[in-house]
Amino acid sequence: MTGKLYGIGVGPGDPELMTLKAVRLIQECDIVAVPKSGDGEGVAKQIARQSVKDFDKKTIVEVAMPMTRDPQVLEDSHRQAAEMIEGYLKEGKSVAFLTLGDPAIYSTYIYVHKKVQQNGFPVEMVPGVPSFCAVAAKLNVSLAEGAQPLHIIPASYQGVEEGLEWSGPKVLMKTGRSMKKVKELLSSKGIMDKAKMVQKCGMEGEEIYESMEQVDENSSYFSVIVVKE
Repeated sequence: MTGKLYGIGVGPGDPELMTLKAVRLIQECDIVAVPKSGDGEGVAKQIARQSVKDFDKKTIVEVAMPMTRDPQVLEDSHRQAAEMIEGYLKEGKSVAFLTLGDPAIYSTYIYVHKKVQQNGFPVEMVPGVPSFCAVAAKLNVSLAEGAQPLHIIPASYQGVEEGLEWSGPKVLMKTGRSMKKVKELLSSKGIMDKAKMVQKCGMEGEEIYESMEQVDENSSYFSVIVVKE
């Protein structure tokens, strides 16, 4: 019998925000796959370790996910990850692939998910609490009300300037490495005073910024900005 791949969102950082389903499936799966890359190395594993009983007794495999935008390097890493996971599935073992936040939102896991699915293996995505929802809770603000559209903008990619002109509340993700540029844009658009940020939400070293003026330009990769005009 073929095993199944589960892409499991472990939430933004606070282990208490892991869902009951996520905890149960991690306990039930034969293999736990954890991403190994850049600033995110080991974070998903540390979150799960605090909520899943006997986590360290599980068979844990590391999956290389290089922090690069080189399409060929990314394609090779995703293919290798899929092949490794498919090897376990062929043995009838189920795999829990841990991913920060939610697997449907800017997750590197999804590329492996697609490959495994295209190759005919059973897959399932298990939602987790998105980082921006946890950030809004920390800031005690709503993300959208009434008929307001909510915009999720990857701030380290092209298009952020255009995105800041859209009507409605905005969430800027992946801001850490582009913080200087983001602050300059917020200032030039006259909305610096409308923006707040949480760094490392739910993690050790969490910082809440009610004013973007206080934010260091060398902030963590795990920084999320909420802009409400």
